Amino acid sequence: MIKQIRADQLKPGMFIHDLNCGWLDHPFMANAFHVRDLATVDKIVSLGIRELYIDTVKGADVQAARPQAEVNADLEARLQEIARKRAEKPPVVDVKDEAARARRLHGEANKVVRGVLDDVRFGQKIRVDRVEPLVDSMIESVFRNQDALLPLVRLKSLDDYTFEHAVSVSALLVAFARSLDLPRPAIKEIALGGLLLDIGKASLPEAILQKPGKLNDAEFARMQGHVGESLRLLAGLPGIGAITRQMVAEHHERFDGSGYPNRLAGEAISLYGRMAAIVDVYDAITSDKVYSRGMAPRLALKKLLEWSKHHFDAKLVQSFIRAIGIYPTGSLVRLESNRIGVVVEQNEGNLLEPVVRVFYHAAQQYYIPPEIVDLSRMQQDRVASVESYEKWKIDPYQWLPG
Repeated sequence: MIKQIRADQLKPGMFIHDLNCGWLDHPFMANAFHVRDLATVDKIVSLGIRELYIDTVKGADVQAARPQAEVNADLEARLQEIARKRAEKPPVVDVKDEAARARRLHGEANKVVRGVLDDVRFGQKIRVDRVEPLVDSMIESVFRNQDALLPLVRLKSLDDYTFEHAVSVSALLVAFARSLDLPRPAIKEIALGGLLLDIGKASLPEAILQKPGKLNDAEFARMQGHVGESLRLLAGLPGIGAITRQMVAEHHERFDGSGYPNRLAGEAISLYGRMAAIVDVYDAITSDKVYSRGMAPRLALKKLLEWSKHHFDAKLVQSFIRAIGIYPTGSLVRLESNRIGVVVEQNEGNLLEPVVRVFYHAAQQYYIPPEIVDLSRMQQDRVASVESYEKWKIDPYQWLPG
């Protein structure tokens, strides 16, 4: 049986089923392994891991620990409750009217950020003036209709992850900030911060950034050093405000004080640093990388909820979930009717019933004429499960608006 235990209950002889943290947050070769000695236990505790999962069939048990199924049921109930509290924030334009602009913007954004990273690699100063028009365009697109741009930023290639991650985080942060009704000048700094969160990684060797296996201790330390390197690169640059600097400095800090580089805790971390931490982790764990497969967005949202018990601001996590939906736009879903489709739009005020473009019948395994299905207007169909694009060999780009 898979059970959740506290890190202080971990002992040699147990089999870890899941370390319950992001892949880049630990230096072990795998997320699942036997615990051989107390040194391994101490290392796990020192990483700030508070709760993890053990397999009681493969190793020692903790009798009073909660089964994973019980934990998942609680998280699902919490997710459903959050979805019912969505505030109204209708889009300005229809998603199909924004889709073409969003596709052009997405392509341009990736080019601009790639150019900024190349400048850093060649020892040139960051030109904020090259990035500012992009930031303005992203904000305008999200404010017109975020369901056009947000699904695009989920589409990343393994070779281009570093700069595509920056674009994704920035767009998600704009949607997050908008949902919190933050002022536009602050949102502009937040969007810029999202683009520059990991700018220091451009100074790291490709052998570390693209390493197919786990990093050793020295490489892990260098990777964590990207925060200081980012701040060094931004020092003295015009156009970089306090909000952007706070985000860059604090996006790896954790609410319980277990993060880095300064082990800040609670409200000692700025609002913007707390927001950036949530979005950075969400995008990282939903993205494929050379060393790990990304998880489905809905599962990632459950992980954020679980980790908000210690690592994230719980109220902000709930706000983020309401901002992007519990079936985020771009998710592949299977309806109770056995039709499969892509979520193309959120229903404001009813996140449990998004708008879906259906095009495939799962039971009969053939493509059907594409149809837009607004689940809020359906009497007898709901989302039954979240599916994998890889499992069904479906190209998501083909079925998104545009």
